[in-house]
Amino acid sequence: MSTAPGIGSRYRPPRTCFSCGVNRAAWTWPRVEYCYDCMPGGPFTPPPCERCGSSSYFSQGLCERCHPGSPGYLGSCKDCLAWGVYRRHNWRCWACRWWFGHYPVGDCTYCGRHAPIGVQGACRLCLESARRVAEPGQAPDLAVLARIGQQLFFANLPAPRKPKRSSSGVRALRRALAAQLDRQAEWGQPELFHIDPDPELLRQATTAGARDWTYMTDTIVFAHAEKFGWSERQTNQVRRSLKMIQLIRPDGATQVRASEVLRLSGYDTNTNRVSTLDVLAEAGFLIDDRVPTIVTYFESKTEGLPQAMIDQLVVWFEIMRHGSHTPPRRKPRDDHTTRTLILGLAPILHAWAGAGVESLAQINTRMVSQVMPDEPSQRHWADRGLRSVFSILKARKLIFTNPMKDLPTVSVRQTIPMPLDPAVIRAALNHPDPATALGVAIVAFHALTNGQTRAIQLTDIVDGRLTLPDGRTIPLAEPVKVRLAAWLDHRAARWPRTLNPHLFITQNTAPRLLAPGHTFPWKKAGLNPQSLRSDRILQEIYATGGDVRRICDLFGLSIAGASRYAATLGQPSFHEEIPVRRVRVLSESVHDS
Repeated sequence: MSTAPGIGSRYRPPRTCFSCGVNRAAWTWPRVEYCYDCMPGGPFTPPPCERCGSSSYFSQGLCERCHPGSPGYLGSCKDCLAWGVYRRHNWRCWACRWWFGHYPVGDCTYCGRHAPIGVQGACRLCLESARRVAEPGQAPDLAVLARIGQQLFFANLPAPRKPKRSSSGVRALRRALAAQLDRQAEWGQPELFHIDPDPELLRQATTAGARDWTYMTDTIVFAHAEKFGWSERQTNQVRRSLKMIQLIRPDGATQVRASEVLRLSGYDTNTNRVSTLDVLAEAGFLIDDRVPTIVTYFESKTEGLPQAMIDQLVVWFEIMRHGSHTPPRRKPRDDHTTRTLILGLAPILHAWAGAGVESLAQINTRMVSQVMPDEPSQRHWADRGLRSVFSILKARKLIFTNPMKDLPTVSVRQTIPMPLDPAVIRAALNHPDPATALGVAIVAFHALTNGQTRAIQLTDIVDGRLTLPDGRTIPLAEPVKVRLAAWLDHRAARWPRTLNPHLFITQNTAPRLLAPGHTFPWKKAGLNPQSLRSDRILQEIYATGGDVRRICDLFGLSIAGASRYAATLGQPSFHEEIPVRRVRVLSESVHDS
């Protein structure tokens, strides 16, 4: 586009364009008003604003923001002096428009301005200035304005008000919160640098009281406490945590980052971070900025690699974690699997980077063969990791060829299952902790996996029979029933109000609906659940004479998995010892029960 000749000689007040109807007719053609876009021979480039240099030209050499006659020209409210109102609203903000229709116009008692006067004899500017410095829970003191003066503010951005406590529960409160958040502008101020507050002053301020939106969360806190069976101490800890968060957050902020909640334990030990995160998420106030452990692990293992190689590994890592919905489609993998593959890949990737390789597209079959480790277990996971990386990168057309295509697959190293010491099993079965004793008994007698044991729910056990998700029904052994009764009595006495459906719960999972962690209850027993399961399967192999089909049906194993245990029948050292050891352990366990 070209610039119209003679610009600046025929500016006129803004009129409607004859062609498009827009109120920007800044150029006069003979007898007809045209804008720069519709002018014959155009469109022409409008001149920049003479005041601010903006390209959004309006009229008379000024842009939409600078021309006083423009609909986009901003000014101050004629009543409260708040900046950010328009001519089409008669130069009044939304609150002052309501004041003008409900209050009489007069002279303010405190500032003397001629404006709508409220019931306290003050204009809205004086009332808002007093509200901003008022203590939480106290009425604004207008007399303080003589000492501190007035504070101007932006129009149509009022301070948040406390919603009324709803008797209808959480649903009505959520509607009130949603309406309030819709009225507020979405904003967020990133933290330039973090400075920890004085813990003692923070504890004193938290004890003294709270601010606005902590009262809004009380209904959700109480409903959450009733739903999950929180104790009074835990409920008060969550309320105290919310008060503390509000004191360290800026005024008017309605969103809280999870990282800020996790720092509370450094200020005061009488807090509950995890339950506070649950309440904030329920209220819609939480911004979850927690970095997953697997992401941190990936970044630490790829640190120092060339940028091109890191970009390729990021594509593989994201597909492993989240899967892919575009062809070729791929399901997400468990984080433990991804972590193991990264562990096998890291030494090889750093070796290539040290040799000057910048991208995985440079890798060929010979280079892969040279860096494969000699130890069988490390070689297996390195092979799996490289095949996973190169197959995904080849499918995404980030490399030319897959160097693993012509290499044989490294088979899994076969290990020989070994029996456990009967004294160790017997000590774990009689452990003073009822959860530990029950967990060991379930695996020792019925050979459940660690995941199956932790996932058992109360409704899975009916009339002494345990029903597993795969459809198997297991009659529980008598020692297991005795330890099950002891654990249920302890569970009911320790957490009488918990609604967690899982059989095994801890102090952290009792107020929630989660299963316990991977180390519960094996950490106190000092036993590996997989070794205990192998010991039980070995006993069954020798009791049945190597009946693989029966082992598969009894323990849910595949033919290959059961054959691994059946191969121990040819070991003479096991053939005579295992049945005797197992019978002794079971008989002593029944006697102790």
